[in-house]
Amino acid sequence: MTPGPTRPILPAKGDHTALRKGFRWALPDRLNMARQVCFDWLDQPQRVAIIDLSGQGRRDIGYGALAGMAGGLAAHLAVAGVARGARVGVLRSQDPWCAAAHIAIWSLGAVSVPLFKPFGPDALATRLSDAGAQHVITDAEGAERLAGVPLPLSPHIPEDLPLDPAAAPDIADTGLDDPAVLIYTSGTTGAPKGALHGHRILTGHLPGVEISHDRLGQPGDVLWTPADWAWIGGLFDVLMPGLAIGVPVVAARLPKFTPEGAREVIRTGTVRNVFFPPTALKALKAEGMALPGLRSVASGGEPLGAEMLDWGRRAFGLQINEFYGQTECNMVASSAASLFPPRPGCIGRAVPGFDLAVLGPDGAPLGAGQEGDIAVRRGAASMFLGYWNRPDATAEKFRGDWLLTGDRGAWEGDYLRFVGREDDVITSAGYRIGPAEIEDCLLQHPDVALAAVIGVPDATRTERIRACIVPRPGANPDAQALQDHIRYRLSAHLVPREVMFMDTLPMTVTGKIIRKELKRQAAKESTD
Repeated sequence: MTPGPTRPILPAKGDHTALRKGFRWALPDRLNMARQVCFDWLDQPQRVAIIDLSGQGRRDIGYGALAGMAGGLAAHLAVAGVARGARVGVLRSQDPWCAAAHIAIWSLGAVSVPLFKPFGPDALATRLSDAGAQHVITDAEGAERLAGVPLPLSPHIPEDLPLDPAAAPDIADTGLDDPAVLIYTSGTTGAPKGALHGHRILTGHLPGVEISHDRLGQPGDVLWTPADWAWIGGLFDVLMPGLAIGVPVVAARLPKFTPEGAREVIRTGTVRNVFFPPTALKALKAEGMALPGLRSVASGGEPLGAEMLDWGRRAFGLQINEFYGQTECNMVASSAASLFPPRPGCIGRAVPGFDLAVLGPDGAPLGAGQEGDIAVRRGAASMFLGYWNRPDATAEKFRGDWLLTGDRGAWEGDYLRFVGREDDVITSAGYRIGPAEIEDCLLQHPDVALAAVIGVPDATRTERIRACIVPRPGANPDAQALQDHIRYRLSAHLVPREVMFMDTLPMTVTGKIIRKELKRQAAKESTD
């Protein structure tokens, strides 16, 4: 591994109070993430950017080679007609070409659309159609999957392209708010919404990523997550920050997370810094697996609690740092063992560069101990530009100068305590899942008259998906057939683990399903 200084955004010294007080977003007027994560490193072409474990054995890829991949792909896309502002899907697993694809797209001033590899044709069609994407960068497996999508698409399989950074067109002159990436997030009503971000999104993630890994960028740091790079947690909490700072990122395909698989990745990739989703930590705990030798472990998506944090200290020999955010505005709060002591039940403190509040019903900030809506003040660099083609939904996301996260919380001093979701989004195995997409798919099955999807408490997955079904008259639906329907049309991670058949569903007078009543019934079951 080529030695040399990293490029973190936070100063090397100072406590949390000093970091927050002295922090200013040092954002230039013109910024392109392709430079930030790749082309600005070409003065050190041999420096390791990605440790590739996605194939056979280990392959270290330097910034020069990564620029060659991205440059050749950018030239290919330009010839194919991809121009500034075009939306281009990226349907790949954790591998170097996934990174190169995003870099190539950004270098053209186009907009990348991350897509989850296990998505079925309906889930892919929903996102690609909404985005207006005509091109998708994928592999042979992905191209076969795209064949079932009823849209005019051009799949691009870049493995055989010439690796030539000089072949790339001139990198687009983009500003902070020029669109760069469109990430689809689950909602409780309607189709998934596309959160559109500008080129400042990466810089906005850096302070939180750095402190959640106790000043990421120390000599010998190597970063990895089992989270897929199709989600904001994998793409902008790990891959792109690591590339921008100069910390090698491990690319490893784990079709299914296992403790043994994680241990092998950490050993082979010489990993020192890991983002483990809570479900992965629970799996490690269940296996009683210790992973000594790491320098930092970060986790986000849901609170861990005192028991998990105590186990983490025994298993890793260090404090797990929890962080908090969402696709619309990420890495806004974090723990940081090197800066301040943790407080079980609390996410941590506001990250430098972010102003957080807990708002009351009147929109005014509340004091300590009062539960309200967690909100982020406008002006944070990781805040989205808005929902793609949905100005009304964008407006609803804000209350004055504050972006509403949709979560409830309370202050304990300057520590933020997470209380729970305000809406019906399901948190299962590290995924945030909107019920509407699953319900819509179930309603397409000929045996289903009505469908409601909720999350019910689960010790391992946080919540498991339950589908409540009212069959069509005369139908005799089979739970396995409905699960297979979801697995094929949408994705395996959206398959309900429970299917309940009911005579009626609780509804409002206007015909809306009352999911809260179904959740109340589920909670009563667990106590009976």
